[in-house]
Amino acid sequence: MREIVRESLLESIQIKEELLRNSVTQILEIAAIVVNSLKSGGKLIIFGNGGSASDSQHIAAELVGRFKKDRPALAGISLTTNTSILTAIANDYGYEQVFARQIEALGHKNDVVMGISTSGKAKNVLLAIKQARKMGIKTVALTGGDGGELAKSADAALIIPSSVTARIQEAHITVGHIICEIAEQALS
Repeated sequence: MREIVRESLLESIQIKEELLRNSVTQILEIAAIVVNSLKSGGKLIIFGNGGSASDSQHIAAELVGRFKKDRPALAGISLTTNTSILTAIANDYGYEQVFARQIEALGHKNDVVMGISTSGKAKNVLLAIKQARKMGIKTVALTGGDGGELAKSADAALIIPSSVTARIQEAHITVGHIICEIAEQALS
C-alpha cells in the first residue's frame, strides 16, 4: 500500500515538473484566451465526460463563485450539469451531439469554449469544438496522451505528458486552478 501511495505521488510530481519545464507558454496562452474573453463580455463554456465533466464543473464554480479572493463573479458555465438537456439531446440526436448542440444554442462570438478529454478522442467533445470554430468562437483543449484529434482541432491545446487518466485529470485541475487565479488577478 505504501508503494502505491509513493508511486502515485511521484508520478504526479514528475508530470507537473514536466509541465513546468515545457508547457508554461501554452498555459499562459490558454489563460490569456480566457481572460480576453471575459474582459470582452464573453464567458468560458467548458465540458467533458466522466472525471472531465467534474473538472469542468469545478472550474466553472471557481469562476462564478470565487477562487482565492472575493471579487465580482466571472462568467463560466459547464455544459455537463443540466440532465434534461443532456438526455434530450442524447435521445433525439445521439450522445455525440450533447455538447455541440449546446454550443450552437449558448455560444457567442466573445466566448471561449474549452473541451476536456484525457485521450483527446472523445467524439462529443471534438464535435463541440468543431461547432464552436464554425461559429467563430475561440477554442481550447485540455488533453493527454498524444492529444488526439481534439488537440489538432482547437485554437490552443495543452497536452498533459501522460497516458494515465488519473494523472492527466490531476494535471488538468491544476491547470484549471492556474487559469482561474490568472483570471481572478486580471479581472478584479
